[in-house]
Amino acid sequence: MGSNSNGVNAQMKLVEGSAGYVLEDVPHLSDYISDLPIYPNPLRSNPAYSVVRQYFVHDDDSVPQKVVVHKDTPRGIHFRRAGPRQKVYFKPDDVRACIVTCGGLCPGLNTVIREIVCGLHFMYGVTEVIGVDGGYRGFYSKNTVTLTPKSVSDIHKRGGTVLGTSRGGHDTIKIVDNIQDREINQVYIIGGDGTQKGVAAMYEEIRRRGLKVVIAGIPKTIDNDIPVIDKSFGFDTAVEEAQRAINAAHVEATSVENGIGLVKLMGRYSGFIAMYATLASRDVDCCLIPESPFYLEGKGGLFEFIEKRLRENEHMVIVIAEGAGQELVAESMEQQDASGNKLLKDVGLWMSDKIKEHFAKLNKMAITLKYIDPTYMIRAVPANASDNVYCTLLAQSAVHGAMAGYTGFTVGLVNGRQTYIPLNRITERQNNVVITDRMWARLLSSTNQPSFMNPKSTT
Repeated sequence: MGSNSNGVNAQMKLVEGSAGYVLEDVPHLSDYISDLPIYPNPLRSNPAYSVVRQYFVHDDDSVPQKVVVHKDTPRGIHFRRAGPRQKVYFKPDDVRACIVTCGGLCPGLNTVIREIVCGLHFMYGVTEVIGVDGGYRGFYSKNTVTLTPKSVSDIHKRGGTVLGTSRGGHDTIKIVDNIQDREINQVYIIGGDGTQKGVAAMYEEIRRRGLKVVIAGIPKTIDNDIPVIDKSFGFDTAVEEAQRAINAAHVEATSVENGIGLVKLMGRYSGFIAMYATLASRDVDCCLIPESPFYLEGKGGLFEFIEKRLRENEHMVIVIAEGAGQELVAESMEQQDASGNKLLKDVGLWMSDKIKEHFAKLNKMAITLKYIDPTYMIRAVPANASDNVYCTLLAQSAVHGAMAGYTGFTVGLVNGRQTYIPLNRITERQNNVVITDRMWARLLSSTNQPSFMNPKSTT
């Protein structure tokens, strides 16, 4: 098997094999520090693992990015499989770990924090873990809290993050200086694409200084817009919680003549929550997402469809993602938040007003519209059972990788397997709903809504 240790950049190593095999590998401390001491993995004597037939992941185990192939196609891109290794590069007593949460809230943050602390303690015997308070700024404002299995035992039952969070505040030099001053050697950072770009910058600076410091990212976005991975944690919970809002909208709409329930869900650039919540509900008549343009007036437009559905059923439920239809709204504000995200107009309120204006002009069909915005209720709830299990696996995978000396990586589920993914693959683009794919076709067949495509050809 040939290898290219330079790779695309310092955050990725390419290993090539026969039949078109390509492993997009993650960095390791040994890439820039020579003569590192190696120790046997403490899991060898852990009674919990005594029942496991194969304790450790083989060093050559990898997971393919693409599982649907033809007989003559190359084997394609793979990622390193996550899990415990036979050898580790840290003594438990020498580990001083820290955890930080950044960006917006998401169900499961506290579970990830809890399981990193408990994983380090119960699997590897690490006793010194601190939490950085208030996002990246906490590194240089010196706000920290000691984390122990006892102090985090119940936090997974709460929403939000016990460490606090913030957007922005990333100063690479100051943060690495603080890491160095505190003698921290394992850093676990939970956040979205902006946060993971910060992780990449920190890794580069740590590598430049030649520090024996592992930096691991756990990708977080409730919108499920991170590429490569199967899904992001908190997404299942968000879809489940969105059902409550949709059900309330349906009850309101069916209780009056010509009732319309309008629900705005999260999805700044990606409509996954809206799409999956719609498919799960089966009470939704129309789903509008950022990836699928729509128009209001004229033949084949949204207003025509609303009139048709009300004549048929005397009620209607519409789900709209927060980033949908922004081009139709008066010019979006040019302001940005601290993470550089454009601040969007409230498309839900705008849509509500437009529908009311349209039917007021008709003078032949009186409507009753109820607008529901559950955004902050959804993202503030604790993780459900599915996400709690997923968060546990992500946290433990990050711990196993850090102890094994891997660094500058993020963890994620790829085709049902936990993997270590180069940071640049996570930050290079956003994951979007493909409106020419089967899942969107399933939604259209569920709601029986038009695709609203090619408006010029219908006017």
